[in-house]
Amino acid sequence: MTAVHQQAHKIANTNIPVLLLGEGGTGKEALARWIHSQSGYAKGQFIKVNCAALPGTLLESELFGYEQGAFTGTLTCKPGRVELAHNGTLFLDEISELEMTMQSKILHFLQDGCYSRIGDEGTRSVNTRVICATNKDLEAAIAGGKFREDLYYRINVVRLRLPRLCERKEDIPELAEYFRILHQQRFAMESMPLSAEIIEYLQNANWPGNVRELSNGMARHVLIGPEAMIGREATSGRKSARPRITGIVGQVPLKRIAKAAIQELERNVILESLRAHHWNRRKTAAALQISYRALIYKIRDAGLISRRPTRPGILSSENSTQ
Repeated sequence: MTAVHQQAHKIANTNIPVLLLGEGGTGKEALARWIHSQSGYAKGQFIKVNCAALPGTLLESELFGYEQGAFTGTLTCKPGRVELAHNGTLFLDEISELEMTMQSKILHFLQDGCYSRIGDEGTRSVNTRVICATNKDLEAAIAGGKFREDLYYRINVVRLRLPRLCERKEDIPELAEYFRILHQQRFAMESMPLSAEIIEYLQNANWPGNVRELSNGMARHVLIGPEAMIGREATSGRKSARPRITGIVGQVPLKRIAKAAIQELERNVILESLRAHHWNRRKTAAALQISYRALIYKIRDAGLISRRPTRPGILSSENSTQ
């Protein structure tokens, strides 16, 4: 993320097109808005267009606008998003979803900044910064005949790739705390600080929904409590502990498979019990009818908490009830 920020800072005050790549929820729109705020176009509007939300004909009128009488029943003219982005930034989200006819029109607009409203024979021009984003592989789309190669090179002057949240786990504690405070202000509610166990759990999750999913989890934490903050979404992408089987059928290590399956089942039971008891380990140990020492060993062995002692100053749900 430091590298992404450094590159974005270098090109922010230019007017060259930028292509943002990354999975859904990684923060492409947030980065686009930051680039806009740091550019010479910051005094203009930031206009977002979701290219996947509308079919081609409707998208064309939304982008370029239309004149009175262009369609049956149109009694007034309407400026398009391109026109609204004059001296500002036009953000084309999910550009990979554009139909081929619209790709051609976008390419023409990017070449010289000129366009025509639907029903207008005249040509208009705007001065706008264009930022595009997608979660698809555009090079594969080009190979499949679904995306124009010339448009790709037009928008791909500077390319910034945003990593998945599971690739930047060291950022999760700071992000989680940021969203906790943000949602406290949003809902005008207080919430429990994040315990070391919760932080460790968040860092071990795969987060298929990335930063957006983490934000939703912290909203649940503020509204309902720690037990609701960790939803099943965070573990939906977690790979099971099944060992990789190699070799012929007669050499399958059944004992190793059985051991791994038992460990995964035990881990899931412990995790569910920890959730049910608000991560209070003594209550969890009592519910599972094992000693506190045995529970500590098992949850550390399963990677559910840090092997380091709880940091001073961090309130855990267990400490608050003892």
